[in-house]
Amino acid sequence: MTGEPDWVPPGVDTKRANVARVYDYWLGGSHNFLADQDLGRAIAAVEPNVRAFVRSGRDFLGRAVRFLGEAGVRQFLDIGSGIPTQGNVHEVAQRPDPGARVVYADIDPVAIAHSQAILAGNENAAIIDADLRDPEKILAHHVTGRLIDPGQPTGLLLVAVLHFIADADDPWRVVATLRDALAPGSYLVLGHATDESSKPGVAQAAEKVYNRSVSTRIHVRSRAEILRFFDGFDLVEPGLVSPPLWRPDSPSGLSDPSQVWGLAGVARKP
Repeated sequence: MTGEPDWVPPGVDTKRANVARVYDYWLGGSHNFLADQDLGRAIAAVEPNVRAFVRSGRDFLGRAVRFLGEAGVRQFLDIGSGIPTQGNVHEVAQRPDPGARVVYADIDPVAIAHSQAILAGNENAAIIDADLRDPEKILAHHVTGRLIDPGQPTGLLLVAVLHFIADADDPWRVVATLRDALAPGSYLVLGHATDESSKPGVAQAAEKVYNRSVSTRIHVRSRAEILRFFDGFDLVEPGLVSPPLWRPDSPSGLSDPSQVWGLAGVARKP
């Protein structure tokens, strides 16, 4: 899309690539612009499987939400939710239970505007404008207070977002703050880019291409660094693995799922 459709909020710079819109492009969405498409194609030139990688992360999220629902979780906090696409958290969670409650949080104006449009009339789902780096604001938000009961287990979803938080902003403290606010029996669902895939050189090259074009830099991390986010939680089987390998419904279609430069896991707060 190269024009300025009416869904673009005022002040949005469509000439510079944006995290949420690049993901939207890779997922086959329509809420992206030439700058986002150019960056998406540039990274695809480095890693031709990038669309499959991004889709595998999205599919992991859906499977994890279903798993949490089967475990009795009825409320979800999805931070860094991005631009809505197929298989959104509220759709997955509310399919078996229309009363399941979902709070989305994002800072991208396009993601927020589009989410507000599709959630209109859904009393059990809403989006707030909030930054993961300020977890206290997310927890104290009146919408969070309306939809999330702190005394009941919550599904905390941090998928493809923590790698946009720099070490200087201490993402481990951020996750610990959110963890401490969760009731026992809550779950953390996490997906994170890593440079410890079977193709670390490709991941590092893609990181450089990406960071040259966007204002929100990506920070790939080691397996050990990603495992630290699960402190205070108990990982469920199969542990921290490549997203296509986390309880797959069917083969991923990737010739080698370990090539995905990401790790994903689900853990329970005792």
